[in-house]
Amino acid sequence: MSRFDRYLLSQFLALFGFFSLILVLIYWVNRAVGLFDRIIGDGQSALVFLEISLLTLPNVIRIVLPVSAFAAAVYTTNRLTQDGELVVMQATGFSAFRLARPVLYFGLCVTLMLVMLYNVIVPASRTVLAERSSEISANVTARLLVDGTFMHPTNGITFYIRDISDTGELRDIFLTDTRTAGTSTTFTARRALLVRGDIEPKLIMFDGMTQSYDAAKKRLSVVHFSDFTYDLGGMLAAGAASGRSLEELSTAELLFPTPALLQETGQTRAAFLSDGHARIGQPFLALATSLIGFSALLLGAFSRFGLWRQIIGAIVSLIVVQMVNNAGFAASLTSDSAWVLVYVAPMLGIGASVVMLWVAQRPRRRHIAGPGPNSSEGAAA
Repeated sequence: MSRFDRYLLSQFLALFGFFSLILVLIYWVNRAVGLFDRIIGDGQSALVFLEISLLTLPNVIRIVLPVSAFAAAVYTTNRLTQDGELVVMQATGFSAFRLARPVLYFGLCVTLMLVMLYNVIVPASRTVLAERSSEISANVTARLLVDGTFMHPTNGITFYIRDISDTGELRDIFLTDTRTAGTSTTFTARRALLVRGDIEPKLIMFDGMTQSYDAAKKRLSVVHFSDFTYDLGGMLAAGAASGRSLEELSTAELLFPTPALLQETGQTRAAFLSDGHARIGQPFLALATSLIGFSALLLGAFSRFGLWRQIIGAIVSLIVVQMVNNAGFAASLTSDSAWVLVYVAPMLGIGASVVMLWVAQRPRRRHIAGPGPNSSEGAAA
C-alpha cells in the first residue's frame, strides 16, 4: 500500500469511527428508553437492563455501519477536494479509479466487520438474548412484585397489589382468572405471600374471598376463606420459551435448512434461504455505499462553494440502493429460488460507482469563446 493510500485510508477510518460512535449512540438511546421502561416496569434491576442493552448493541452496530461508511466517504472526499489535495493528485496523473483504490480498501474493511457481525456476533448475541429473555419471563417473582399497577403476566390473568411491606408481605391483592372459556374467577385478599413450592411458585392468600361466575348458567358463587393457595404454574407455562428465531440460527443452518428446523421456527424454506444469503450479500452494501459517496463527489469540479449538488446526488443514490435492497429482500421471500435478489442492491451500488468513476475520469470539454467582431483581432483584420 502506497503512502497516499495509507493517508486516505487513515482519514476514512478516523471519520468512520467518529460517525459510527455518534450514530450508534443516537440509535441505541432511542431504543433504550422503551427498553428501560419495559424492563424496570417488570421489576428487573438496572444490571439486567444493562445486560439486555449490551446484547442488543451488535444488531444496532450492524444497521449503522453502512451509513457510517457512506458519511465518512462523503465528508472526507468533500474536505480533501476543498483543500485541493485530490485536485493535486489528479493533476499529477492519478485517474479516478486510482484515486478510488484506498476507498476500496476502506469499504472492504467495513465489509469484513459486517461479515463478522452478520455471521458470528449477532447470531450469538441473539441466542444469549433469547435465553435471558426466557429466564426473565419465567421469573414470576420479579414480574408480580410490583405494587400499584395492574399486571397481565399471561393471557387471561390480571393481578394487582396495593402495597408491598418491607418484609415481602402483599397487601390488598386482586387476581382475576378468565383463561377458562365461559368462566371468570376473581380472588381478593387482605394479605398474601409469594412462596417457592417444590416445583412451581405458589401464592398463599389470607382473609379473602373467591367469586366464580358461570356465564352459561348465569350463576355467581362466592366463597370466603381464611387462607387459600393459588398455583402459579400456568403463568410459568405461558412464558415458556418457544422455538428459535432465524436470527439465532447459524448461516449454515439457514443455507441448508432441515425439516426439523422448518418445523421449529415455523418459517418457510424461502425465508431461510433469503436470510442466509442476506448474511453474505448485505455486508457488501458497506463497500457499495463507500464507493457511491466517493465517486459521486468526484464527478464535480473544484469549487470553493462546495460540492452540494454532488452530495445531494450521492444521498439520492444511497436512498435508491436502499429501496432496491428492501424490495429485493421482500421479493426473495416469495420463492425458494428468489434468494438471488438479495444480491441485487450491493451489485447495483458497486456498478453505479464504477460508472460514475468512468465518467469522472473522462476529459471535460471546456467551451472557449473565439475572437468576436469587437475584439482587437477582429479590428485588426
